[in-house]
Amino acid sequence: QVQLVESGGDLVQPGGSLRLSCAASGFTFSSYRMSWYRQAPGNQRDLVAAISTIGDTADYADSVKGRFTISRDNAKNTVYLQMNSLKPEDTAKYYCRADRWPITNWGQGTQVTVSS
Repeated sequence: QVQLVESGGDLVQPGGSLRLSCAASGFTFSSYRMSWYRQAPGNQRDLVAAISTIGDTADYADSVKGRFTISRDNAKNTVYLQMNSLKPEDTAKYYCRADRWPITNWGQGTQVTVSS
C-alpha cells in the first residue's frame, strides 16, 4: 500500500524556520521524483520544490528560492523541505508528491501557519 506521510507543520513567527518531512512506503522511493506542493485556502495547489531521483538536481518556485531547500534520503525513504525566513504568505497546507510516469501519489498534507 502506497503511503506518503507528511509531518513537521506548525505555527511559526515570521522569520522563523521549519523542516517538513515526508515518509514514503509501499513503493520504490528511489525511483520516484519527489516534490513539495502547497495550497492556501481558495488557491490552487502550486509547486514549491522538486528533486530528482538521486537528489542531484532540484527546482524551486521563484517565491521560495534562496529560502527553502529540498533534500531526500533514499536510505530512509524520506524527503525533506527546510524552510527558512518564513513569511506570512508561506501559510498553506504543504503536500508531498511522488512521480514516476504514469504514476502520481499524494500525501495528506501538513499545515504551516506563519503568523505573529
